[in-house]
Amino acid sequence: MVIMEAFDQRLNTLLGSWLGPRDQRVRGWLLLDNYSPTFALTLVYLVVVWTGPKYMRHRQPYSCRGVLVLYNTGLTLLSLCMFYQLVTAVWQGSYDFYCQNTHSAQESDNKVMNVLWWYYFSKFIEFMDTIFFILRKNNHQITFLHVYHHASMLNIWWFVMNWLPCGHTYFGPCLNSFVHTVMYSYYGLSAIPAMRPYLWWKKYITQLQLIQFILTVLQTMCAVIWPCGLPLGWLYFEITYMFSLVIFFTNFYFKTYKKHKRDEDGSPRSINGRTNRTPSQELTAHRKDKLRTD
Repeated sequence: MVIMEAFDQRLNTLLGSWLGPRDQRVRGWLLLDNYSPTFALTLVYLVVVWTGPKYMRHRQPYSCRGVLVLYNTGLTLLSLCMFYQLVTAVWQGSYDFYCQNTHSAQESDNKVMNVLWWYYFSKFIEFMDTIFFILRKNNHQITFLHVYHHASMLNIWWFVMNWLPCGHTYFGPCLNSFVHTVMYSYYGLSAIPAMRPYLWWKKYITQLQLIQFILTVLQTMCAVIWPCGLPLGWLYFEITYMFSLVIFFTNFYFKTYKKHKRDEDGSPRSINGRTNRTPSQELTAHRKDKLRTD
């Protein structure tokens, strides 16, 4: 406990010299006073990512179908609500797209802060994405990009909520909430086997994600060109982080969808339409199919 308190004090001093004083309007809000709980939750998440597949190695995968429908429906509704609340608050407060400081529209600022706290907390809820992958033994989906994105977002938004809980930081969450509305509705529908043949738009979700990252970079660069008192260090960090997501998601997109297209167009097939597998490969594929629960 003493070590954690010393860690928090040292962190506050370090970040205070870089970003200035913490925003007192969020004092006392759940999980925000000290960084230790957010850091500890992230460590637990990483431990589960490392140990979970080992635990499930010799166990049958769980279906989780009903829970997945409820989970994805809940996140779809939460994302839609956050998107709506942010848009209305920003509109009512006449927020400036180019640069918006954190103390210029009191009523709207308060609304944005409340929504962004839920946005921060949603990043903890989204750890369940990985838990479901582990329970269903979809370990191929637990990529570096997946873990990097989930683990970093919770931590980044703890810092945002303590130093920049409103103002210019509204833009990324607004776009991301819209994208997550589309994404989690897709995942909710995909948990229903009868719906899967009609879900043709998965790759467009990745395209939407790339568009949101690029737009966030452009909006953040506006605050550098036309400053309004926001810490430049934070703006440069956000641009760098968003560029990292552009690189990782672009790599994911080409590896996933372009390779898949090449496989469809150019992979050798036998005359009856089956792929040219050896008998042992066919048997392995059949066993894998039997392990699938939905």
